[in-house]
Amino acid sequence: MRKSVVALVAVAFFACSSLFAGEMKVAMVLKALDAEFWLTVRQGAVDAAKEAGISLSVMAPDRELNVQQQVQIVEDQLIQGIDVLCLAPCGSQELMPVMDRANEMGIPVILVDTDAPWPKKAAYVGTNNIIGGKLAGEYIAKRLGGKGKVALVTGVMGHQTMMDRINGCKEVLEKYPDIKIVAMQPANSERALAMTVVENILSTHFDLGAIFCANDPMAMAAVEAVIQDKSDAFVVGFNADQDALESIAEGALAATVAQSSYNIGKRGIETAIKVFNGESVPAHVDTGTELVSAENVKEFMK
Repeated sequence: MRKSVVALVAVAFFACSSLFAGEMKVAMVLKALDAEFWLTVRQGAVDAAKEAGISLSVMAPDRELNVQQQVQIVEDQLIQGIDVLCLAPCGSQELMPVMDRANEMGIPVILVDTDAPWPKKAAYVGTNNIIGGKLAGEYIAKRLGGKGKVALVTGVMGHQTMMDRINGCKEVLEKYPDIKIVAMQPANSERALAMTVVENILSTHFDLGAIFCANDPMAMAAVEAVIQDKSDAFVVGFNADQDALESIAEGALAATVAQSSYNIGKRGIETAIKVFNGESVPAHVDTGTELVSAENVKEFMK
């Protein structure tokens, strides 16, 4: 029993796994490892590293909110002598000093999943989140018939990924004069908090037509809140997590935007290897997006 408690405490500080023992050493520091999306990113990275025979460590703070914890993890990795850093920054501004330090040490930085306005990055590997947000906005506008009230639920404010998704959706919806965005609130990518946020929105806007949540855990909470409230609002998510796909198949969640989390990890490592070997890489490696609804959900089910 005592050993189990110690293990749980260790996981609560940060999640970490070291794999393989090749000549090249890569650290991949993600935002968290507490959701299906991040675990799939990790698996893609693990598989790519295994195929290439390189050394890989995958780490993350215990929550996406813990920016300073992520900074400390990156600083520790720089001290340990890595060759390439793959990073999904919890906060773009907060991580820039440590990214600058990596650059000064001659360690290339590849941003994965979450881009940042940092000109020294070797590449960004991930979803074009603005396009993904636009896909969600187009679906919402079409289903509403160009008229209705919409609420937007984002993750941690300031996370570029989340804001890009929200801004892409807003860009589409604002083209429709009879669609009104009546609320935009953060739920920090956490299901429990999203439940409370959506409940509060529904209590104020009883005639809400649609809710766009910037990831699927928040969308699943929104679905639960809508059902409990007996609201007519439909919910659109982002990620294409397995439980979200099942919910679409059951007719609860309306749609989600699929991104290839596995390829974010896999192509992140493949890009790291190319950079290490001095090969040229594109500034943005787009891993793709696609809208998933009842019409095509079976194509995405495992």
